[in-house]
Amino acid sequence: MDGRFNTIAGWVLGAGIVLLGASLVTGEIYKAERPDPMGYPIEGVQQESPDGAAAERPIAHYLQTADAARGEAVFRKCATCHNADNGGAGGLGPNLWGMMGGPIAQRAGFSYSDALRAHGGNWGWENMSAWLQSPRTFANGTKMTFAGLSDPQDRADIMLFLNQHGGNLTVPPPPAEAAPAAGNAAEGNEAGANVAEANSAAPPANAAAPPAH
Repeated sequence: MDGRFNTIAGWVLGAGIVLLGASLVTGEIYKAERPDPMGYPIEGVQQESPDGAAAERPIAHYLQTADAARGEAVFRKCATCHNADNGGAGGLGPNLWGMMGGPIAQRAGFSYSDALRAHGGNWGWENMSAWLQSPRTFANGTKMTFAGLSDPQDRADIMLFLNQHGGNLTVPPPPAEAAPAAGNAAEGNEAGANVAEANSAAPPANAAAPPAH
């Protein structure tokens, strides 16, 4: 009796080992992996960033709807280090009155990082937007510890607020919309040609009927 039980138990254990091995082998053969990147781009459709946000447009686009009052609220994040008052004292960062349109890293009495002083140029809309988005990317080695503003509308708002505090910049016109893809233009031209051909083949609506015989 014990021998038969041991035989049956051995067969059951063996079958379990075989099934386990088969399942592991099958899992390796048919293992599904998440494609990277997901899907394929479609021509003419605006792509989105990985977090689902729409791709950022030029800063001139956001300046069309910028609001200085909103910018003042956003500026509160900066108020621990900066002020934008005329004649206001500098803090951990320089006073920002008249900064918009002025030269980068040239405020008298403030010790700028070598990285920012080496950048050169002026605080125009594009430069200031890039700086506010990521100071470390704009000037690698900057003393600025602020992580940045990822929302382009926030950047447009705060720049308009700063520009009203001694700045000299004019809001740029809205950027031109992207031209239609070449393929779409070609399809439109072909459709127009087909319509013209059909119209030329059809008799005029007011043409006289041919005489009856």
